[in-house]
Amino acid sequence: MEDYYYELVVKVSAHQELYADFLSDTLPIGFEEFDGGFIIRSEEELDTIVWGLEQFTEALQKALGMPIDIECTQQKLKNSDWVEAYQKSIAPLQIDNFYIHPTWDAPREDLINIAIDPALAFGTGHHPTTASSLRAVGRYVKEGQNVIDVGCGSGILGIGAIKLGAKVDACDTDPVSVANSLENAQINGVAFENLWEGSCSLAKNRYDVVVANIVADVLTFIANDLKKVLKPEGILILSGILDKYESKVMNHYKDCEMLERIQQDEWVTLVLKKQ
Repeated sequence: MEDYYYELVVKVSAHQELYADFLSDTLPIGFEEFDGGFIIRSEEELDTIVWGLEQFTEALQKALGMPIDIECTQQKLKNSDWVEAYQKSIAPLQIDNFYIHPTWDAPREDLINIAIDPALAFGTGHHPTTASSLRAVGRYVKEGQNVIDVGCGSGILGIGAIKLGAKVDACDTDPVSVANSLENAQINGVAFENLWEGSCSLAKNRYDVVVANIVADVLTFIANDLKKVLKPEGILILSGILDKYESKVMNHYKDCEMLERIQQDEWVTLVLKKQ
């Protein structure tokens, strides 16, 4: 390990989810997301990333016809300084009967434990979409059911379903996410039935519960695929939806009955039942 590393703090005034997608597609390393921005760490200088973010912002402003403020602050820090500070900053989190904790913290014997180290840009339960999705998983997934986690990221939702006694498949179009889900499943002592790189259209089964915590536009685009792999009267858990895009998403799921709407901040999770 090098003695020093570079830390880039990025703050954006709007459309954070689009910046997250851009970073996921372009960064060869992971990043940390917080409310209003991102933290990127690397042993190499991050000037090229700053330039890319500025170019992306310029293109986004032209496409959306609105101003977007971005602030990038890079500094050189000692490695020994941030490791300890970072670990101290990650607090365990209880979400209903689930207890999400990093591997360096002790589990809770009275709760369903999920160990996730938040080292990359994947769900740890702290983002509202992951938290509300996990609540829905806890309420609707039953022992013995077949479940698929579409866009699995860290695998946290699928791992939660496995710990409830479900048989879980998972997929993601990002190979890093697939590897991260596999690693986290091993850390938690569980296993996916099937885990693959690609879309849910490659699934060979039909499911009692389909979970998809992605973004609104993708949920509209893959609506037919999600419903196709769902059993008759199965349940869809859709998340990653900003409340202003909720009606847009629901236009593609008019053949489903809404069982529950879970909102946290400006993010919405929808629980639907196929009719």
